[in-house]
Amino acid sequence: MKQNNQLLYFITENIHKYEEVSKIFLEEKLKFQLKHCPLKTIEIQANNNKEVALFKLKSVKDEVNASFFIEDAGFYVDEPLKGFPGVYSSYVFKTIGNEGILKLIDDFRSTKAHFSAIIALYYKPSDQIFFFEGKVDGKVSEKIRGNKGFGFDPIFIPDEVPDKTFGEMSTEEKNKISHRGLALKKLIDFLKKI
Repeated sequence: MKQNNQLLYFITENIHKYEEVSKIFLEEKLKFQLKHCPLKTIEIQANNNKEVALFKLKSVKDEVNASFFIEDAGFYVDEPLKGFPGVYSSYVFKTIGNEGILKLIDDFRSTKAHFSAIIALYYKPSDQIFFFEGKVDGKVSEKIRGNKGFGFDPIFIPDEVPDKTFGEMSTEEKNKISHRGLALKKLIDFLKKI
């Protein structure tokens, strides 16, 4: 029984997300062993990432006999697109991609954007759900730059590193400042205390 408590599954079909997260986990001294579980979750369209994350978690809760977490993230172009694509990021990326987002913007000098991530953890021993959020502010690049990362990474320039897009950063560089990295740090701090 004790062995089961040590296992922690990251449920995602996105192998790039798992690779980013597993690199961070390897650096930490945790009593949990991270495993990839590519179960398909049910994703709803909702007003915020927390609602989406909770629904995704509940959609697979009965299929996993251990503690696990899921992550949901969104790319928000606050100016001039009023937060679009936001919770629709995955669908928008699949349909119009980075090129489509860039075509929607006329003036790149005044863009504001952010990435937001939420991790929902189901901790089996106490049968509880916990949430950990991360956010990184920045702007939209005028053109696609870099081939690292995934999704909207090549068009997002974070405020902390104003000369690079996420797509131009190594996984290690990105993890230090990214929305997912920040949410994951909160999750790891929590896991160290239990």
